[in-house]
Amino acid sequence: MNNSAGNTARLAWAALRALLVLTLVCGVVYPLAITGVAQALFHDKANGSEITADGKVVGSDLIGQSYNLPKKDPNDPEEAAAPDLKWFQPRPSNGLGSNSVNTQYKLILSGATNRSGDNPELIKWVTDAKAAVVKDNSTAAYKVKPSDVPADAVTSSGSGLDPAISPEYAKLQVHRVAEKNHLSVAQVGKLVEQNTDGRTLGFIGEPTVNVLKLNIALKALTEKG
Repeated sequence: MNNSAGNTARLAWAALRALLVLTLVCGVVYPLAITGVAQALFHDKANGSEITADGKVVGSDLIGQSYNLPKKDPNDPEEAAAPDLKWFQPRPSNGLGSNSVNTQYKLILSGATNRSGDNPELIKWVTDAKAAVVKDNSTAAYKVKPSDVPADAVTSSGSGLDPAISPEYAKLQVHRVAEKNHLSVAQVGKLVEQNTDGRTLGFIGEPTVNVLKLNIALKALTEKG
């Protein structure tokens, strides 16, 4: 009986020591070590790839934002937010909240539509989106043709939160942005070129333009003028 109680006590003490050691190693030492390495070698990514402007964090390099005019009735969930056409616009997405001053955004949801390519509702969305892109980006001196509209201008990404657009879509918006901000097409076109990121390692993926960074550069240019 005594031996049994003693063995039980020794096993319980061994288990407790193992628990304490593993808690210390896995719950304290390991997380601190990984956090330290991340902060030392990947500081920007470890902190959410934050983007700052005017000394404030205005978003993340990884999450898209929308640039809409304020709703006439903020309490009406049925009222669709109209895009603020003085800004470059992102890809369509139900996962993007509104951001009329470029300082904050609200995430609603993330995910794809999961509709097939021949789904009537999806076809209508794409058709309506293409018509809107043509209308919104046509100016007195520049007319957009439906064939000019790239796929990313009328479809959302898989997550619905893609922060980037194609250089083709950015260039399509140049004339409209220039007109709305009283800038020259050359000035705005140069901003697009300066904010175009090439393929990863020179061959992976496609060139992209981060919309938030581009709009920050646009804001700086308009304030300078």
